[in-house]
Amino acid sequence: MSLTRIKHIVLVLSGKGGVGKSSITTQLALSLSLSGYSVGVLDVDLTGPSMPRMFNIENAKVTQAPGGWLPVPVHSADPEKGVGELRCMSLGFLLQARGDAVVWRGPKKTAMIRQFLSDVLWGEMDYLLIDTPPGTSDEHISLAETLLKEARPGQVAGAVVVTTPQAVATADVKKELNFCVKTSIPVIGVIENMAGFVCPNCAECTDIFGKGGGQVMAHDFNVPFLGRVPIDPQFVMLIETGRVPEYPQGTIINGQDFSKPLRNSQEHDDSNSTSEVAKEAGLLGEKYRGCSLEPVFRQITKDIVAAVG
Repeated sequence: MSLTRIKHIVLVLSGKGGVGKSSITTQLALSLSLSGYSVGVLDVDLTGPSMPRMFNIENAKVTQAPGGWLPVPVHSADPEKGVGELRCMSLGFLLQARGDAVVWRGPKKTAMIRQFLSDVLWGEMDYLLIDTPPGTSDEHISLAETLLKEARPGQVAGAVVVTTPQAVATADVKKELNFCVKTSIPVIGVIENMAGFVCPNCAECTDIFGKGGGQVMAHDFNVPFLGRVPIDPQFVMLIETGRVPEYPQGTIINGQDFSKPLRNSQEHDDSNSTSEVAKEAGLLGEKYRGCSLEPVFRQITKDIVAAVG
């Protein structure tokens, strides 16, 4: 099995669609990599593979090697800077175009997931993050069965469960926690995503979707609460355009000052039109250091690493 040299496997789950699992997976991967760990991301959302776009590697192609597929590199390791290697595998690399629909029945989805778990040559790696689709359907059952059968004891570190604060979201995410109980997958913790909106003009955070639903749910199920993650438009711009995040004066997160002089619209237009180098995947990790969400995920990552042991 291609997972034999991976130390820890972490699933990113949610019973609700649209709660931001892929953005959470992206930032967990970047944060772990910036902390010096080698990281792989496996995208098993077969009908909506978004990880290639999140990492700006949509145009990359999977390389066939003796024994299986080589995952696509996002950036290489840099020991001098304490940065670990980051790689990704997704069905999105196998589609001819971004808009191509994947119309598969359950058996073909199951076969594809098993192939991903057996034929991707990850090599030696600290963490494999598995980004999953919403719900508790064929993909989840196949994933759980294969991992629990093939992985060595303790290799599946557990699941990070993602929700948003609203009751309509937590009601569905509770089903995912029950799924973890039934399949004997440990729950590392719950992340409450979209817990507030960071204004790009004044940096004030407003709880547009309410607050605390994820923490209450974690308490009810007696699982750790890993933290709240607000919506930051600057992170969206970083992913979509490759632009370095910029914040108004007075933006201080966890004691770190993120203030930068805001450029005018003409300067933004000039910078966005220079070249695709600005959106190069290899620069994503360095640019993410300037995002207000980086210290939030740095702490979440520390808690996950401590929980995994």
